[in-house]
Amino acid sequence: MSDTIIDLRNVNVFHKKNLLLNNVNLNVQRGEFVYLIGKTGTGKSSIMSLLYGELPMPQGEGYVAGFELHNLKMGDIPKLRRKLGIIFQDFQLLTDRSAKENLMFYLKATGWSDKKKMEERVSEVLGKVGLSTKGFKMPYELSGGEQQRLVIARALLNDPDLILADEPTGNLDPETSNEIMNLLFDISRNSRAVVMVTHNYGLMEKFPSRVVKVDAGVLGPHS
Repeated sequence: MSDTIIDLRNVNVFHKKNLLLNNVNLNVQRGEFVYLIGKTGTGKSSIMSLLYGELPMPQGEGYVAGFELHNLKMGDIPKLRRKLGIIFQDFQLLTDRSAKENLMFYLKATGWSDKKKMEERVSEVLGKVGLSTKGFKMPYELSGGEQQRLVIARALLNDPDLILADEPTGNLDPETSNEIMNLLFDISRNSRAVVMVTHNYGLMEKFPSRVVKVDAGVLGPHS
């Protein structure tokens, strides 16, 4: 099993036909936690979209969780995404079903069919994020922090190599943000890689780790 989870080499990132980022090089290893920072509109979300196969890669080479992004076919995208866990700022939970049903739906959508194994996996990930007793609750009955924990549980369902977290603490109070950060760092220590987009410099000081910055069309280390 390779320890390299992300390897981008001389990649140009486009939005439609506009060049957003030039000559992107990024290497992330298993067990690493990496912050991705930069001003609004500089291309952070485009990098995330590139990593999960939403944006094509016409120039350069990219490898994520064993997949070649520069040769990625449409049929490979669902397989790639089963190797990733994606955490959104706005949760994107199904509001008409319980926490457990949200997770069961996701498992079914990603190819699981054995109901017993599905229920065992749901129970396992709810336990990992501290929601063992909340599976019956509807999303609106959960606090913001609990909803984000549920989103993290969903991201963990397929035992991914890489977690992509886009402003996961953006809508949370400081205490809850600390809890979510501790959870994400625990995930990275468990042989996964975590890439997190954030604007919260205070949080980065409290939870120090490697930082890469998008600035003036270039991705590089943050000084």
